[in-house]
Order: sequence, then C-alpha cells, then structure tokens
Amino acid sequence: MRAEAGNRRDRLREMLADLKMPGALEAVDGILAQADSGAATAAEAIEQLLDAQIGLRNNRRLQAAMRSSRLPAVKTLAQFDFAFQPSIKREQIESLHELGFVDRRENVILLGPPGVGKTHLAISLAITAAQAGRRVYYGTLAGLIGSLMEAKAAGELSRRLRVLTHPALLVVDEIGYLPGTQDGAVFFFQLINARHERASTVLTSNKGFEEWGSVLGDEVMAAALIDRLLHHCHIVNIRGNSYRMREHRDLMRSASDQRRQGESHDW
Repeated sequence: MRAEAGNRRDRLREMLADLKMPGALEAVDGILAQADSGAATAAEAIEQLLDAQIGLRNNRRLQAAMRSSRLPAVKTLAQFDFAFQPSIKREQIESLHELGFVDRRENVILLGPPGVGKTHLAISLAITAAQAGRRVYYGTLAGLIGSLMEAKAAGELSRRLRVLTHPALLVVDEIGYLPGTQDGAVFFFQLINARHERASTVLTSNKGFEEWGSVLGDEVMAAALIDRLLHHCHIVNIRGNSYRMREHRDLMRSASDQRRQGESHDW
C-alpha cells in the first residue's frame, strides 16, 4: 500500500514536470503531507498546488515586466493605505485593478497634490496588468518626451512611437512637475494620438486640466490632448495629505523621542 502511494507520488511529480509546472512541483511534497495528515482536503490540496504554480508564473511575469517596462519600484494595491486617503473611492480603485479598462482600451487619470499616492496607484495598476500577462511600460512625462525628441533627431521617431504604442498599458507619470515646451507638447500629443482607442494609458498629474496648457507650453495642443484622453477615461481625484510628509513627521517624532530618552538617561 505504501509502495503504491509512493509510486503515485512519483508519477504525480513526473506529470507536473512534463506539464512544465515547477511551482507546483516544488510545493507538491508539502501539500501531499498536509493531505495525508488530514490538514487539507483533496480539493484544498489541488487548490494549493495550482496556487503555487500561479504564484510562480505571476512572479516570473513581474520580474520580466520590471526588466522591460522600466517600472521604478514594486508598489501593489495591498500596500496602499486607503485609511490615510479617505477621499479615494476604494470600490473604484479595486474595480480598475480588475483590468476591464485595459480590455476596453480606456484611460485612467490620477489627479492630486504631490505625495498623495498617485504614482503608487499607477504603478500598482501596471503591476497587476503585468501579472495578468499584459505588456506594460512606465515613464515620466519628461523622460518620454526626451526619448521622443532623441528619436526625432536620430530620424527614428516613427519607430519609437510604434514601440510606445505597443504596450497594453503605458504609465505617464509626473505631468506638471517640470515646465514643458511647445515641441514637447507636440511629441506628447503624437504619442497619445497614436495610442488613442488602441491601448490604455494611465497618467498622473499634480495639476488640474485647466493648467495643462501652461504645463505643456501650448494651450491648443493641451486642449486636443485632453479631448483624446477624456474620450474613454476614468478620473481619480485624490484630495488628502502627503504620505511623504507623514513619513517625515513620523521620523521627526521618533528622533525627538529618542533625543528625550537620551536626555532622561543623562540625568
């Protein structure tokens, strides 16, 4: 009986290897031990086995995305502190992370003052898309415009626009942090126009739409750009305190407490 069970385990390992399921293969012994001890039902064991494989697959997708997409950090929805930003509709954010807007080739614009979590949410959407097998790409507005200007100078603007049009999700971060130029506005419009109704774009800005003309250096181009973006768009307005300021206050408070403790020991 024991030999038969051992043979079954060996066949199971061979089948997992043949199916190229290394995540499940690595976890199978521990999961079977739980099943043997009664700590897991057969259905729970199967679920754990598949979870192990899916987890490995998602991790590999994320690693590949981090290499190719230029995402600056891993920021997930689970790490976002909704309690600190009560102005955000949690249901809206969770719905966006289901990625229906990517399937429908719609846009997302996150507006709010510096430090309120716009970039965190934008990156978490890109992370979720990457784990789902979508191609993603990240860039600041200044960085993307700079790359387009360099491509123009090298006679490769069309190729660069095709490269930036291909990702299912493009994150354009930090609109409004640096002043733009008329030429930059033209390049940015070309990029958004190329992606319009073809792929989704997530944008973050610390400026309201009425200020984008001065940000981009061209009122007419900004109006045309906003028209394209808002055609199929989800807008997230964040009105709250800065996470970075909170962290700064916490550090200052901690340092002050340590200093007071040191002074009390001196006495």
